[in-house]
Amino acid sequence: MNLSGSICAVATPFRAADDALDLDAFERLIEFQIGSGTRGLVVAGSTGEGAALDTREFAELLRCAATCVAGRIPLIAGTGMQSTRKTVEQTRLAASIGADIALVVTPAYVRPTQEGMYRHFSEVADHGGLPVILYNVPSRSACDLLPETVARLKSNAGIVGIKEAYADAARMADLIALGKESFAVLSGDDPTCARAIMSGADGVISVAANVVPAAMQALCLAAAAGDAENAARLDAQLHALFELLAVEPNPIPLKWCLQQRGFGADHLRLPLLPMSAAYHAQGNRVLNESGLLESLRRAG
Repeated sequence: MNLSGSICAVATPFRAADDALDLDAFERLIEFQIGSGTRGLVVAGSTGEGAALDTREFAELLRCAATCVAGRIPLIAGTGMQSTRKTVEQTRLAASIGADIALVVTPAYVRPTQEGMYRHFSEVADHGGLPVILYNVPSRSACDLLPETVARLKSNAGIVGIKEAYADAARMADLIALGKESFAVLSGDDPTCARAIMSGADGVISVAANVVPAAMQALCLAAAAGDAENAARLDAQLHALFELLAVEPNPIPLKWCLQQRGFGADHLRLPLLPMSAAYHAQGNRVLNESGLLESLRRAG
């Protein structure tokens, strides 16, 4: 599996009328991603409100994605949970449905030690039945997977990469310095992904790609080619969208954007609520600008 470029952390559309999965909107969103050059999809991650899905819905959503993707790009399932045992079970379920890779986040709330995280990820890689991408996001999980622990985990053949959402240049440099043979280093932060890729990262697992997949892939390609001028230009053009997607916790602003683009309702599961009306004018302005940018990238 080639883990590089723009990989979309796909949102999960829900119907406003009954709070059920909107698989029609989900399939259309997946086809939009693949047709626009997205290099991989993450299903049921934090952007996909994975914590709000029950086991039946997780399986149904992943089964729908596997059928729709049909092997065209890597299908990555968000399987990380607070318990190692539950994470192994969720990963085995994803493997049985047809996922290619598991994205496993550091266990939130329980705050394990570095040794605890080492053993957690090792167990999932050894017994979950799928290759594992580590996912470090201290702002959400309240624990930080340090580069020295990643270096130990990297020797496990079942661990194939890391999504690093700690937006620090020194941290990314430390991970890239570990060597990337059979191990992908992926940014988990859209606003700094160009810098990370220019420094040697392989790509980004992106929220913004839901809205502008062609532009995000173009940004990744320019940065990977060392084309600093074009990468900086594209990054600047996307900056307003990055800001909009951060005005409230992800995926609140994203769901609003997707509704405006025709990919389902602006409906989230509690405790998340729709984006505040105070940001709608900003959102309309940004979407008009990003829509033009996306049209230009797709035409190019």
